[in-house]
This record gives sequence, C-alpha cells and structure tokens, in this order.
Amino acid sequence: MLLALIVLYVVSLLYLSIIERFRHYVMILALQGWLLFGVALLRWHASEWYELAFVVTETLIFKALVLPAILYRVIRRTGINRVHTASVAVFNQLLMSMGLLLGSLVMTYYMAADTQFDMVFFGVALYAVLSGMLLIITHKRIFSHLVGFLVIENGVFLFAMAIGVEMPYLINIAILLDILMSVLMLGMVIARIGTRYRHMNVDNLDSLKD
Repeated sequence: MLLALIVLYVVSLLYLSIIERFRHYVMILALQGWLLFGVALLRWHASEWYELAFVVTETLIFKALVLPAILYRVIRRTGINRVHTASVAVFNQLLMSMGLLLGSLVMTYYMAADTQFDMVFFGVALYAVLSGMLLIITHKRIFSHLVGFLVIENGVFLFAMAIGVEMPYLINIAILLDILMSVLMLGMVIARIGTRYRHMNVDNLDSLKD
C-alpha cells in the first residue's frame, strides 16, 4: 500500500509537467496532500494523540484542503486559466521531468550504500524538489512559480520522512507557517495586480519599479 502511494505521487509529479490549466495544478496539489497524508499514517508509529493531530493538520487539512481552497480563490479573483504560451513545449517539459526522475534514481542508488536514510523517500523527495524547480524555471506566470514553490515544500516534507518516522516537528511547523503566509501574500499580490497585468507574467513585474 505504501509503495502504491509513492508511485502515485511520482506519477502526479510527471503529470504536472504536461498539464496546461492552473485548475489542474490545484487538483494535483490537493491529490498530493491526500497521498502525503496516507504515507504519513502508514509510517506513523507514535501513540500520542497530539502527534497524530499534527500530521493530520499538516497533510490533510492544510495541504489537501486549505491550500487548494486558497488557490482556487486566487484563480477566480484573477481570471487566470492557462499556462503562458511562451513556456517550454509540453513534450520537452515531460522529457526534462523524466530526466530529473532518472537523475534522482541514479543519485539515490549511489548514495544508498553510504547513508541510513530511507532511500525510497529520499529519491522521491529529491525528484519532488527538482520538479518544483523545473516549474519555476520553465514557466513565466507567477501562479506557476507559486505551484513550484509548494511542490518543493512537499519534497521537503518527504525529506523529513526519509530521515525517520520521528519527524522534526519544529521544522515542519515553521514550514507550515511559512507556506501559509507565502500563499496569502502572493494571493493578495496577484489579486491586486491582476486587473492591470492580465497575462500575469514575471516579466511584467519589472515595470512595477517605474
């Protein structure tokens, strides 16, 4: 069951490289929240109720419910819909994503003999971080950058899982608050400038300095 969830998570990262509508981005982020919730429960061995409550709050409530709701609101307020046409071609993005997956597997294979980490989670976490960076690099719209940032944060969560079942709670709480504030602030910025810069490209932000 755990392996099936990990495979689905990898497939969701590959799917991110070929979709062109921002609503589908949000759907994938919500799905990843549910998958991370399932992964955390299957690996959880602590018996304290507050530890379980923290995991449910971070994965199910925040990642699977709250974040998608905020992002859907941003989409409705700004009217953004599709990825900018000047982005890298879909097929090329898929090839790059598959290349990152292969590179993550190779790096994980060579590190397996020298570390005590869970290498399955380490490899998937590395691929998640690289996938988020790929979204940021190959897309121009601010919303795509926000999605890439959230994908990277999910990778950081998996890195914590790779270290061990006893996750560093203080670090996760800091990440949780940081992501929440980032989404709220970026959502307000997008809503404010959306009426003036309808294309929502990063290049348009240069004119804000004038």
